[in-house]
Amino acid sequence: METRGKVFKYPDNVDTDVIIPARYLNTSDPQELAKHCMEDIDQDFVDQVQKGDIMVAGWNFGCGSSREHAPLVIKTCGTGCVIAKSFARIFYRNAINIGLPILECPDAAEEIAAGDEVKVDFNTGIIEDLTTGKQYQAQPFPPFIQNIIKKGGLLAALREG
Repeated sequence: METRGKVFKYPDNVDTDVIIPARYLNTSDPQELAKHCMEDIDQDFVDQVQKGDIMVAGWNFGCGSSREHAPLVIKTCGTGCVIAKSFARIFYRNAINIGLPILECPDAAEEIAAGDEVKVDFNTGIIEDLTTGKQYQAQPFPPFIQNIIKKGGLLAALREG
């Protein structure tokens, strides 16, 4: 499993209210919610993101509430992966539960620039910045978590066995 795309870069402590502002949570429709993903920090994100593109962020990405809508809207926008220096623990778990690939890799998160073209191999944890030619090693998920992500989330993986 892998993804490849353009990087959207964000700072430390991007909280769930920035990822999907609470004012839009009067609907549970993922497509409708995704129209507002990142709009308080990056108004152009939803118009520019393409399937497979990659978010790169600093420390503590997804902090704040335990809102499972946050990883869901990132995935629904077509984002192929989030790479960060670290994730808030509840966001980390919610991302796995809905099948959003995430990788912690402080060096990659520090050095990869907005607009770079990046390829991520989820089986090996290798992150390759195709713009600079530099490679980074993240810890890949164990096979059972890779299966959850490949199936599209925990519930889908449980249904398929």
